[in-house]
Amino acid sequence: MASLFGCVEVAEKFSPEASFVMACDDALTFAKSLPGDFFSLIITSPPYNIGKEYEQKSSLKDYLAQQKPLIAELVRCLKHNGSLCWQVGNYVECREVFPLDIYFYDLFKSEGLQLRNRIIWHFEHGLHCSLRFSGRYETLLWFTKSDDYIFNLDPVRVPAKYPGKQHFKGEKKGLPSGNPLGKNPSDVWKIVAEDWERGIWDIPNVKANHPEKTVHPCQFPVELVERCVLALTNEDDWVYDPYAGVGSTLIATAKHNRRAVGCDREQKYLDICRERLRMLSEGTLKTRPLGKPVFIPTGREKVSRRPASWGMEKTLL
Repeated sequence: MASLFGCVEVAEKFSPEASFVMACDDALTFAKSLPGDFFSLIITSPPYNIGKEYEQKSSLKDYLAQQKPLIAELVRCLKHNGSLCWQVGNYVECREVFPLDIYFYDLFKSEGLQLRNRIIWHFEHGLHCSLRFSGRYETLLWFTKSDDYIFNLDPVRVPAKYPGKQHFKGEKKGLPSGNPLGKNPSDVWKIVAEDWERGIWDIPNVKANHPEKTVHPCQFPVELVERCVLALTNEDDWVYDPYAGVGSTLIATAKHNRRAVGCDREQKYLDICRERLRMLSEGTLKTRPLGKPVFIPTGREKVSRRPASWGMEKTLL
């Protein structure tokens, strides 16, 4: 059955005639039902095996073994010129950190994929550690199936630090040396007004008062998906998220005239996804605008001032 609200039609089972599909199913079982060589982009943030409500924690070895058959199915579903983006953090066991992107790399390479970028997503907030430095980044592995892949740089360019810079020799001497649309944002993403030139993707994680916050404990920021959608697909292309959660991938694709398939085994998350898509079609969904500068305290806010009870001693940094 499909329902229609605004311009967004959502089906519960895959159909190439649909615009959006949200399936309540096991990720591997559903992936096996999808056609091969079909999706231009597969993007997701899988469970990290850290014991969240939607996963059962297991050993790192068993966790990776469980992911391997799914990865094989995703590669089968990916078009020859498509991209696969796998965003992960760290697995922690007995206070030791295991960077999941390093362990996943071999799984994707064994399927013949080629790594184009290891993108760092930096954010300012999260749990504070006491026995190690607080983690403030995760990684997104961008793989392609071949050397012939979609890459649209212009939609995701960032302002140049020195747009007035000129060629100093040759036929173009005295002419602007940069691109009027901006520069390549690099593989470390931080979108902050004062730090455009650093090229770090600083996208707030979805916590507390973030406009996109829902009941999902590990929500994917829409802005992070949007950049991949714009750069790695064309309009009307298909995008697939095997761990769709509350639908950040489907929302990002809907905003930019792509079609999407999402799967999750938790119906309550898919219900939220459906509601968010409805709100998007009505223009009432709150999302963080693409490229919006991260808020920087002015020092006038009470919470940004040093409490008087702490005295006047300052930290070294």
